[in-house]
Amino acid sequence: MSFTDKLDALMAQKGINKSILSKEAGIPYTTIAGFYSKGTDNVKLSTLKKLSSYFDCSIDFLADDDEPTTIAAHFDGTEYTEDELDEIRQFAAFVKNKRK
Repeated sequence: MSFTDKLDALMAQKGINKSILSKEAGIPYTTIAGFYSKGTDNVKLSTLKKLSSYFDCSIDFLADDDEPTTIAAHFDGTEYTEDELDEIRQFAAFVKNKRK
């Protein structure tokens, strides 16, 4: 998700627009509008700090375009038989092989 996509989502959650964000976060409107028209390659750290403080999120969340996805499966006790666990492992291998 891009920086501006994240801004859009965060603004939508708060029910605000760019103008309100500008006023409430203390960031010039031209800076916020510039993210959409000129890009976000040179966002100042001070701006990221204000945005992360305003939206109560990390600077890393705002600045990082790569969103890691973690899927974890834990099978405790006797929830599955050994044959079922083997089938789950085979399916996981099948899914990985589909990438190639």
